[in-house]
Amino acid sequence: MTSLAPMPVAGVSSVVFFGTPEVAVEHLESLVASGIAVELVVTRPDVRRGRGSEVSASPVKIAAQKLGISVSHEVSDVLKIATQKPNLLGVVVAFGELIPIQVLSHVPMVNVHFSLLPRWRGAAPVERAILAGDEKTGVCIMRVVEKLDEGEVYVCQEMAISDEDDVNSLRSKLNNVAITLLLNKIKNGFDHGITQTGETIYAKKIKTADLQIDWSQPSNQILRQVRVGGAFTFVNGRRIKIMQGKLVTGVSRDFKSGQLCEISKTSCCVATGDGAVSIAEVQPEGKSAMPVEEWLKGARLNSGFLFGA
Repeated sequence: MTSLAPMPVAGVSSVVFFGTPEVAVEHLESLVASGIAVELVVTRPDVRRGRGSEVSASPVKIAAQKLGISVSHEVSDVLKIATQKPNLLGVVVAFGELIPIQVLSHVPMVNVHFSLLPRWRGAAPVERAILAGDEKTGVCIMRVVEKLDEGEVYVCQEMAISDEDDVNSLRSKLNNVAITLLLNKIKNGFDHGITQTGETIYAKKIKTADLQIDWSQPSNQILRQVRVGGAFTFVNGRRIKIMQGKLVTGVSRDFKSGQLCEISKTSCCVATGDGAVSIAEVQPEGKSAMPVEEWLKGARLNSGFLFGA
């Protein structure tokens, strides 16, 4: 059985950074700003976006190039650096790919994970915490091992989730905490971590089915979908995203779920399984996001109209 490379107990001054999306950029920039030498950035390959043939680099790649740091798309390239820098640490932030044991046996690595492990291991911990109605989440700095998010935890900080938090605001708060924790551990070293205990739950990637609104569900559950981003319904056979909404109470139970129960020039309330949701901002199919009052000018909805049909 292949063993993992030993963790640096006294701290390090050189790292290889693994990351891909925008959320990882601030970590990379903070490492550089704090005087830690980033020897290499490993990120996912450029991808084709939209209908054209042009490919786009990941946000981390763009940031690394601006900082003058070498970039690779091959995880194994870290081994070349390790031969020259024996006291090297790998730092993983939303990389999007498992690190093979052949690399972990030569280079110790830590991962920044946005949950209270072992709850919400996997790809979408922030989204899943909001959808599940969790009252708290947190940041864990853990060891990268061969299996997904199963490494020992070196430091963990809890954070409350407010009813106003959407994915972006919550991720931003978590990121700020994570950067402070990460820099402290890199500079001061990694002592013995703590084995994860408790119920293991996996945060599967968000799929389209997770975001289609079922108006028979409770209002709070529907608003969680909205807070995750991309929640949608159908109006006259066309998809429309609900970008913002708020809870409405005291609605008559005579309305069917999904039925338009209140409409004016500036407001639009839809009945749910236990009340109603007032829609504040929408994005019609093929258009930009707009305030609900602007959408209502051309929507031609009548009282009693049924959403989702």
